[in-house]
Amino acid sequence: MSLAPLQYDEPLYRPPSEGRNLIIQVTLGCSFNRCTFCAMYKSKHYQARPLGDVFADIDAAARRWPDADRVFLADGDALVLPTETLVAILDHLAAAFPRLDRVSSYATPMNILHKTPDELARLRAKRLTLVYVGVESGAATILSRIRKGATPERIAEAIERAETSGLAVSATVILGVGGRRLWREHVAGTAAVINAAPPRYLSTLQLRLGPEEIDEFIARFQRDGTPFEPQDDDGVLAEQEALLATLDPPRPVVFRSNHASNCLPLAGILPADRDTLREIVAAARRGAPVLRPEFLRGL
Repeated sequence: MSLAPLQYDEPLYRPPSEGRNLIIQVTLGCSFNRCTFCAMYKSKHYQARPLGDVFADIDAAARRWPDADRVFLADGDALVLPTETLVAILDHLAAAFPRLDRVSSYATPMNILHKTPDELARLRAKRLTLVYVGVESGAATILSRIRKGATPERIAEAIERAETSGLAVSATVILGVGGRRLWREHVAGTAAVINAAPPRYLSTLQLRLGPEEIDEFIARFQRDGTPFEPQDDDGVLAEQEALLATLDPPRPVVFRSNHASNCLPLAGILPADRDTLREIVAAARRGAPVLRPEFLRGL
């Protein structure tokens, strides 16, 4: 018997590390959807999918992939759903997939803070073990300019609440988001947030603005008269080197710059590998042929 693939509401996004895992759409779009650097869900109006439709997708997926052990809950911030709804989805997943080991989702800092530590721990007990959180920057002025909807203090609080409740946080920051004028504030603030509330995983992306978001991004960034001047690769590498020099988390953080947008792939554990990573960046700045070709970069 031929089994039809799941039908998704496009566009569909997931973190690179979820590329081989089952994706179940439990929401459509992003409940915030106002960040000026992101066009991922601008074509969608946020809505929670009916539980019956979600359960039907889970059952269909179980017939096709009965041995699936990892599931990613899409779209942009599944953790916005009420805890009882998430519990029902997680219970249905556990019943459908005997080998289920990990469930993950995107989450905004405010998603996390709108749940109590007990609620987060309850979701963790139901195998929601990993949330992907966009930090973007730890500098208050930049967070305002990109309309992130959270302050550095609230971002740190959210990371710490999730980690303390047993959920691993995979955080991302965006190199180049402060441009040439504000990159030092960007690095200092970002390092302060990560040092205060280390996530389990930390990755960098490199700012790449498409035609859908560039005008709004620049207009909001420049609203106080500070021009936005994009960083070139050398400027981004200077940011990366300064960020690594300043990061000193009190517990180990798995660090990656292997997303396709980055000009320089990196991987290590902080703070143990900090000096090694800094030397790789320094060598790239001296001209070592280690940068990813432009045609291989993308989001």
